[in-house]
Amino acid sequence: MPQMAPLNWIMLFFMFTMIFMLFNSMNYFSFKYKNIKFNTIKKNLKTNWKW
Repeated sequence: MPQMAPLNWIMLFFMFTMIFMLFNSMNYFSFKYKNIKFNTIKKNLKTNWKW
C-alpha cells in the first residue's frame, strides 16, 4: 500500500482548512436577525397614598 508524500498531506490539510473556514464564514454571514422595533410607550403609574 503506497504512502502519501508529505506534500500531499500538507495540501490535504490546507484543503480541509479552507473548506472549514468557508463553511464557518457562510454560516456566520448568512444568518440574518429580524428587525424588531420596540414600541416605547411610557406608562405612568401614579399611586395616591392616603395616610
